[in-house]
Amino acid sequence: QVQVVESGGGLVQPGGSLRLSCAASGSIFSYLSMGWYRQAPGKQRELVAQITSGGIIYYADSVKGRFTISRDNAENTMYMQMNNMKPEDTAVYYCRSRVVDTNTRVPYDYWGQGTQVTVSS
Repeated sequence: QVQVVESGGGLVQPGGSLRLSCAASGSIFSYLSMGWYRQAPGKQRELVAQITSGGIIYYADSVKGRFTISRDNAENTMYMQMNNMKPEDTAVYYCRSRVVDTNTRVPYDYWGQGTQVTVSS
């Protein structure tokens, strides 16, 4: 199986910055994409940013120009630099690793435990 571990969450003031990290491990899988989701209380989980193994990047409109996603494919590690943070960025952030089994070619998603990000004065 794939293990996904997130880190880097915390409390930051509006306008401040945080960097989230996600490390995925698993030797029998090929990684198709890694993405960051977030979910605030009472709200739906939303895709914030995603990067594919080929380098294709997606950002939600709400974070364009503020967040930057990157990935080290060799290490299966993903980062998201979050700048100029706003109170509406407050949420639990989850790392999702989309992989395909190298033998069966069946795709599967693995999720991290989540890390709390709070933007408040």
